[in-house]
Amino acid sequence: MIEKLKKIDDYRWELPKDYKPGMLVPGIIYATEDMLELISKDASIDQVANAAFLPGIVKASLAMPDIHQGYGPPIGGVIATDVKKNGVISPGAVGFDINCGVRLMKTNLAKDDVRDKVKGLVDQLFYTIPTGVGSKGSIKLDAKDERDILVEGARWAVRKGFGEKDDLEHTEAGGAIEGAGPDKISRKAYERGHAQQGTVGSGNHFVEVQYVEEIFDEDAARAFGLSVGQITVMIHSGSRGFGHQVCTDYLVTMGEAVRKYNISLPDRQLACAPINSPEGQDYLAAMRCAANYAWANRQCLMHWSREVFYKYFNRSPKELGMRLLYDVAHNIVKIEEHVVDGKKMLLAVHRKGATRAFPPNHPEVPEAYRKIGQPVIIPGDMGRASYILVGTQKAMDETFGSTCHGAGRTMSRTAAIKSAKGRAINRELEDKGIFVRAAGRETMKEEMPEAYKDVSKVVEVVHNAGIARMVAKLRPMGCIKG
Repeated sequence: MIEKLKKIDDYRWELPKDYKPGMLVPGIIYATEDMLELISKDASIDQVANAAFLPGIVKASLAMPDIHQGYGPPIGGVIATDVKKNGVISPGAVGFDINCGVRLMKTNLAKDDVRDKVKGLVDQLFYTIPTGVGSKGSIKLDAKDERDILVEGARWAVRKGFGEKDDLEHTEAGGAIEGAGPDKISRKAYERGHAQQGTVGSGNHFVEVQYVEEIFDEDAARAFGLSVGQITVMIHSGSRGFGHQVCTDYLVTMGEAVRKYNISLPDRQLACAPINSPEGQDYLAAMRCAANYAWANRQCLMHWSREVFYKYFNRSPKELGMRLLYDVAHNIVKIEEHVVDGKKMLLAVHRKGATRAFPPNHPEVPEAYRKIGQPVIIPGDMGRASYILVGTQKAMDETFGSTCHGAGRTMSRTAAIKSAKGRAINRELEDKGIFVRAAGRETMKEEMPEAYKDVSKVVEVVHNAGIARMVAKLRPMGCIKG
């Protein structure tokens, strides 16, 4: 498999169109040669090739260095289809956890202010913020709220008192993508989302207290308000059971659409429909509902985090300088204009386990950062590091303004649990000065650092390839997980 890849440069590899008869475009994988050996251990390279069969796909089926096997296309994949020429939209190319994303808060606190208090702080976060499978929050939605939240997203949360208007200015899409269709949501999805607003969930979702360990780009760090030793709070969560049900529902719809529109695919998990078909438009409207639910969720989680800091340090969020740096979405499809082969095109850009990395002066970058570029937030595992990067023009030119989204798993959750047998992961982390609380008994094993690639190596690839630029490194101090 690896021998069929053609080296473009030290950080890009081409999977040629003749790898599988029927590929409409080549595949491009961002990775070092050392990473390819690990990548080839699962089906992700084949999935890159399979995604290249999607009707209307342009340029290439792209994969970021955190690539690993997923449902349909790989996690870490970027696919863009031509909206005006029968391009398709595919739920599998978005993922089940729609708008699983990350937001980062800055504070005025320094590492020394928190070092001796972090265990108690983590305990308070854990007791206050609902985590775990099927967790339920304190937010009670009536029938009107259930629909409003799907249209207004984080704006609904702010309107209800969970945050400030300034938060919206530093959230992708202002915290709500237009065109959501609450009427396109099943009753089961509404039922699953009813009690989960304002909850972290399970798996790799978390709220983490960190400090800035290193600055790589002084100008960008200054623009983002980051400095060495500063305490930050990172929140990683998505649309919970609501988004999962939306994806599940529309995979059934798309399975029927594939037959209706005579679409030939190498894998039924790629089920899709023309973007401009009734099925395509219905999914797009429903997916936007789930994306908005997720933005509201992270807004509420940030509000609870601020409340904990307020009570714990007896200082208001304003006094603590708890301001949102930015919120970025993963697992989403957006209609965007890009230049392909010198021609402007309207594209449906699917980012599955990938995130935007828009350059300086792009109109969708918040005004506060427009001169420097969009903040890119890359979480790592709970034992190593996370990174802040900034978007580049090269990302716009090569990857539809996209980059990696995290470390990427190297072990399945089952394999991680087996590998960690007999170990006390929480004690190992505590020995490193990192305090972790988790709701599920197996979560610590599933999420142990060794279950993931080293995020530093992933970030180095996108930095050296030029599709995002490193700004700062964040080191974990304490974390709550589902």
